Formats: sequence, C-alpha cells, structure tokens
Amino acid sequence: MDSEKVIPLPGRVPVAEVQGTLALELQPRHEPPATLPSPRGANRPEDADVVPIDRAQRRQVDGWVSRFGQAAVEIVGGDRPASQLLRWSSAEVYAELERRAQVVGRAGHHRPGYARVQPVRPKVVSVHSFFVNPLVVEASLHVRYGARSRALAARFEARGDRWICTALQWA
Repeated sequence: MDSEKVIPLPGRVPVAEVQGTLALELQPRHEPPATLPSPRGANRPEDADVVPIDRAQRRQVDGWVSRFGQAAVEIVGGDRPASQLLRWSSAEVYAELERRAQVVGRAGHHRPGYARVQPVRPKVVSVHSFFVNPLVVEASLHVRYGARSRALAARFEARGDRWICTALQWA
C-alpha cells in the first residue's frame, strides 16, 4: 500500500448534542412541574379550559370530526378529490389539502382524486375533541396506515348550520 495515498483520520470527533430531527432535552427532571393536571372527571377550577358539553353533542361532533379526518387523509393520499371537503373547509385549509394532494400525486406519479391509489387504506382510529366554547372545537385524530400511524390536529368553528375546518395540522 502506498503511504502517500493514506489519509489520516482526525483525532476524536465530538458527539453532536442533537442527532436526527427530533430535538429532545434529555436532562432528568428533579422537581415536579409547577402545576399538575387534574385527572379526568375530577373537580376542575372555575377557570378551567373545558366547557361543559352534553354527551350526545360530543358524540355527534366526534363522529363528524372522524368523517372529516377520514376524507382529508384520503384526499391527500389521492383517493378522493379535494372538492369533497370544499363546503366544510376554510379557504386556507382547502388550499393546503389541494397542495398536499398534488405533492403526493407528483411523488407517486398519479393524478389525485381520480382513482384509488393508496395501497393501504388509512383509517381514523381515534378522535379526542376539546370544546374551546360551544361554537369552537379543537380535535386530535390518530390515523393508521397499516402498521404506521399519523396524527392530525384540527380546529372547527360552527358557522350557521355546519362546522367549518379552519386549521389542519399534519404530524
């Protein structure tokens, strides 16, 4: 072996504090947080962030949020046209759904909304809603794609006789 072509390696390489894409503080906590959340169903203070909603209305809203979320993930995957949620989306949410469907369509070499293209049908498996007030709901959705999972966060506002999605975040 020719010693002139050998490149010496530097000494020690420092380990980066943050590796990958998720920056977590890994230092142990030595004291409890300032306030502990009250357990579900416990008496809450008057300034709590949950408004009382009767169970029937909550079930109805959760079912609607689940159907909206199911349609949204099918639109982004290319199985449905975005126009199916036009009536129930703000202009910003609708534009984002269309944009995501186009990006996924280009990556998968298909035209979104014209035929079933996803090999595994996504399924909304749970919805957790939070009533900010009786006319505003924020919700988190757990979506399964076969063995994989994805989360969605949405905000819905009652306008007239229907709920409108005014914000939709994908994780």
